[in-house]
Amino acid sequence: MKMTFRWYGKNDKIPLEHVAQIPGISGVVTSLMDIPVGDSWPIKDLIELKNYVNSYGLNLEVIESVNVHEDIKLGLDSRDEYIKNYQETLVNLSQIGIKTVCYNFMPIFDWTRTDLNMPLKDKSTVLSFDNEQLKDLSAQDLVERIRNDSSEVEIPGWELERLDEIEGLFKQYETVDEEQLWENLKYFLEKIIPTAESCNIKMALHPDDPPFSIFGLPRIMTNQKNLQRLLDLVPSINNGLTLCTGSLGPNKDNDMPAMIRDFGGQGKLHFGHIRNVKRINDKSFHETSHLSSDGSLDLYEIVKAYKDINFDGPVRPDHGRMIWGEEGMPGYGLYDRALGITYLNGLYEAISKARDE
Repeated sequence: MKMTFRWYGKNDKIPLEHVAQIPGISGVVTSLMDIPVGDSWPIKDLIELKNYVNSYGLNLEVIESVNVHEDIKLGLDSRDEYIKNYQETLVNLSQIGIKTVCYNFMPIFDWTRTDLNMPLKDKSTVLSFDNEQLKDLSAQDLVERIRNDSSEVEIPGWELERLDEIEGLFKQYETVDEEQLWENLKYFLEKIIPTAESCNIKMALHPDDPPFSIFGLPRIMTNQKNLQRLLDLVPSINNGLTLCTGSLGPNKDNDMPAMIRDFGGQGKLHFGHIRNVKRINDKSFHETSHLSSDGSLDLYEIVKAYKDINFDGPVRPDHGRMIWGEEGMPGYGLYDRALGITYLNGLYEAISKARDE
């Protein structure tokens, strides 16, 4: 495994100097944060980004995310122009050595939580999702809650200028059910996978977070069967997955080690997000440290599955607790994610050496 770290550009409160000090780190996963969704990413900006990351001794081989414009997900006539821009972005990314692009196909909302600062017994805070609370909220209520809880930091996937149009977006999705969303995804893949093949870029679709419908919106990247359906839409080594244990983990029926072995065995597992969650009840959960005993997932078995398939691609810790007085983007502090990396690397080393004995 190549251990990486999600970094949000020069405006991130976490400097690359600190990221580079994490033991076992190979590079960062990042994006151009100031480019509107749907626009082509300028090669000049990409070269500047790569050079900046490399100046700290870190690699840049994974982009997360090149977000998909809502018109593409909706299947509107205007989608072809946005797909063309997406193709141009892939070509430009290939010119700076990007090998993997993470993206998602979630309507309107990216990852969704009802609380960005839920306190645990140890006084750390985590992201949480309470399905009972969601029943009492409108979509606009949730947007306002995210605005108020985000510490004046714009959270990727929750760009406020886009969510200001939320009522209109919901109106447009009234005619899009799950099967129509599948058709719109297929159309998109049929256009971009040939470009990805020519650029030698692996497209890695991220599952829906959480893995079930919210506010009646269709969500389709939710389980092993549907992830396989995605791969079968456009069969290509370049059409693959980001397997996020924390996104799929709230559903107890999602067997994460089995998925890693299955999709990894097919050569379709291109990127891994490894984190833990604590299931509270059906469709409610909160996040935790990466430690297995703190949550509902067995991180030992998850890391063992990666070792079993000899995975040599990029992985990263995902959302962490906010600890030790750190302030910043909820879920994306330095300290707990650095602890997560150390824990994951320790598991991997122990599993590897036990097999060599």
